[in-house]
Amino acid sequence: MTEPTVSARVRVAATVRRPQRADARRNFDALLVAAREAFAEGGTEASLEDIAKRAGVGIGTLYRNFPTRKDLFESVYVEEINQLGDVAEAVATLPPWEALTAWLQRFVEYVVTKRAIIEALNRESEMFRSCRAAMYAAGEPLMARAQEAGEVRADVAFDDVLRLVSGLTSAAFVDDGQRDRVLALALDGLRTKR
Repeated sequence: MTEPTVSARVRVAATVRRPQRADARRNFDALLVAAREAFAEGGTEASLEDIAKRAGVGIGTLYRNFPTRKDLFESVYVEEINQLGDVAEAVATLPPWEALTAWLQRFVEYVVTKRAIIEALNRESEMFRSCRAAMYAAGEPLMARAQEAGEVRADVAFDDVLRLVSGLTSAAFVDDGQRDRVLALALDGLRTKR
């Protein structure tokens, strides 16, 4: 079996800097989590006041960290991409198929957030290009390792898999269980026949 390979970790920097003080970092991180949830539920029109309330901070703290709504959108998006990289590192030592599917499970969550805020992002920006490159740097080695191990069909490209999963997750499902079953069916189509 091929030894696990971990690509050089690519982290994307947001235009907004994470605070240095521990209490300020906790507020910043809480705002990102709250914003991600709010955008997933209500799209780009989610209330900033609601986001601050969910994070347990005042609206002034939100604006101190994210002076504009665009800053918040970009920071949430960059955080999602960086988490995909974190997951790739965390699963790199799992067996190839398990590593790939674990990463793709997290990719599904990313797609939900991306879909909620994509219209607010400049797809031509350097930040967006950097995020795409970081996402591919995180996931492609997992796919390559699964292909080298004979677990994934050789005629499938990583971009094909991302489009497959993105398309599937855009459908409305009865519940998360149904979404997971449909995703598992699709991913089984990637496996080599044994």
